[in-house]
Amino acid sequence: MSREWTVNAALALALLAAAIAAEAAGQVFYITLATRIAILGLAATGLNLALGLGGLVSFGHAVFFGIGGYAAGILGSHAFSGDPMIFGLEGSNSMPLIWLVAALAAAVAGVVIGVISIRTSGVYFIMITLAFAQMLYYFAISWPAYGGEDGLSIFVRNAFPGMNTMKPLSFFLISFGALMAGIAILAVLRGSRFGSALDVVRQNEVRAAAVGINPFPVKLTAFVLSAMITAVAGALYADLNRFVSPSMMSWHMSGELIVLIILGGTGRLFGPMAGAALFVLIEHNLGELTERWQFFLGLILLVTVLFARGGVLGFLAGKVRHG
Repeated sequence: MSREWTVNAALALALLAAAIAAEAAGQVFYITLATRIAILGLAATGLNLALGLGGLVSFGHAVFFGIGGYAAGILGSHAFSGDPMIFGLEGSNSMPLIWLVAALAAAVAGVVIGVISIRTSGVYFIMITLAFAQMLYYFAISWPAYGGEDGLSIFVRNAFPGMNTMKPLSFFLISFGALMAGIAILAVLRGSRFGSALDVVRQNEVRAAAVGINPFPVKLTAFVLSAMITAVAGALYADLNRFVSPSMMSWHMSGELIVLIILGGTGRLFGPMAGAALFVLIEHNLGELTERWQFFLGLILLVTVLFARGGVLGFLAGKVRHG
């Protein structure tokens, strides 16, 4: 077993053990922190598919995170109230169904955004994805039927078959399982022919085209799959907080996801999870000391970019090794 896989396994087991230990000690707050790490790690894993493997620096991925959140909020609220949705459709409090709806809605949005934005590159791609995200952000603010700027409450956490989602450890295990599934999907894609094609396109689109690989559909597929994974994380995040608001779609959220990847290690399977753990721990520990904890986060990010471009995983596991 390679050094990186050993580190990956240690990180996963550490997060799982931390939640179980917090449950044994009756510390619900720390279970919530572990759950937040798992969910943010899943959201960043989705972005890592586009950014880390495909080189697509999307500054609008929060829109898919928000789409997932609103899928959970809207379906859950209608299931709670019994009121029909548009076209007489009924709501649902089933997490698997909500995740499916969130992923499909994000896929549609990903296709629309991707078809336009992927035709550009560099700063133009960044600005177009940001523009789309801001459009939907302001749409959510002006959507009074579902809370508008005030957001939408989820009065009862949505259900998962065979588990009591109101129990903190149970919900953590669901979120942790989703994170592991997202990482497994990323691993399969990275090791597949599609992953090889995406890697070639990321390195040099001209050479990829010369050997018969059309860059556009490869990049679009990566972008849409990335959006779907991030949307599932958004649905979980809304259930964690039992609340969804337009802030889930803001550019701050998009920047936060990119920060998680940089801190953990761009392109690494467990990089987003490591970055999420570091981010949440910094926010919790420094946030107790000062309201300006973001200043210290900025310093850590600066040091990472300048001296440790492999992030936490690069420091712990060394250079990237595929296979």
